[in-house]
Amino acid sequence: MKNFILGIVFTIIVLCVGAYLIAEKGYISFQADQRPSHIEAKLAMGAVDASTDRHATEQKNPVPVTEENLVAGAKVYLDHCAGCHGVPSNPDGPFPKSFYPPVPEFFTDAPDMPDYQNFYIIEHGIRWTGMPSWDHTLSEQQVWQTVAFLSNIEKLPPAAMQVLGPQPAVPPTPSPSKGMHMPM
Repeated sequence: MKNFILGIVFTIIVLCVGAYLIAEKGYISFQADQRPSHIEAKLAMGAVDASTDRHATEQKNPVPVTEENLVAGAKVYLDHCAGCHGVPSNPDGPFPKSFYPPVPEFFTDAPDMPDYQNFYIIEHGIRWTGMPSWDHTLSEQQVWQTVAFLSNIEKLPPAAMQVLGPQPAVPPTPSPSKGMHMPM
């Protein structure tokens, strides 16, 4: 029995040393423009979700959902988040797809995490994803306003939408006149 247990311990040590050497010698690609293996993606995102679940303190957003707070959240979002996460006029630009994992595009797929988890992620960031920590840049009030904005992104008041700039244009209806073409 003792030899069996030693065999298991030895096998685990060999596997760990082997994995370390493979990583240390550069055999694992960390290129952001190539899709990681299914196992890597599953492990990485599972670890991010588990870490957020474990470390995000469950709390209620202290910022009331008012037009004033949603406008303030929209301003913070526009200044600090929109470049990666999009705006209504450009919800799915090419820049977010240059990251792996791809950056969530909130005007195409609204965030569905609880407020306290969004707060945690904004405040602390997510290592190796491009999501920075904003705790030294934004006040706690600004982070909560941004969380309120994200939680209400599908039903923002006109004043908050105006902060985000021009809205997507509705294509003009074709004119029935002959020979007249709409400029493109």
